[in-house]
Amino acid sequence: MRSAAELTAQVVADLEAHRPQGEIERRCLARARALLRWLPHPLDEHADPTHVTGSAVVLDPRGRVLLHRHKRLGLWLQPGGHLDPGESPAEAAMRETREETGVVASHPASGPRLVHVDVHEGPRGHVHLDLRYLLLADGHQRPDPGHGESPDVAWLRPDEARRRADGSFAAALAAAREPHHTAG
Repeated sequence: MRSAAELTAQVVADLEAHRPQGEIERRCLARARALLRWLPHPLDEHADPTHVTGSAVVLDPRGRVLLHRHKRLGLWLQPGGHLDPGESPAEAAMRETREETGVVASHPASGPRLVHVDVHEGPRGHVHLDLRYLLLADGHQRPDPGHGESPDVAWLRPDEARRRADGSFAAALAAAREPHHTAG
């Protein structure tokens, strides 16, 4: 099991290598980098109200996007959430996708691909440093969220996903669909 220090060092390296796709993401990335240097335990949601989260832009071979209606917020979002102890943001993105939607998705064969960084207010006064990864699913799986998870999950065309989700997701979706967008 990797230590929190090892995982934090990997997150810092990933953020240093990431190239933002616009001015808003550039500001979020700069803020996330600064906060990671300042926070003593940035991967632990209980250590500070400001912490790293991992989420997923899930695509299928037909180009559809997987979104869910968040059980508490009532908003259509990409799957994602807090990290479990010893878990990387990329691993959290996969686990949260499975838990919140019932869909098993995986990173591209080349490995985890950080496509977008967003810093936003979360529930209960939290600030989420959200690292968003591209995940791929076969599209044949019927969404089946676990008990107490998302009330609605849907495979959507990209234009519909952009209409339902917030503006930061639209930027993440554009980055995920860009074939030549890389972390470095």
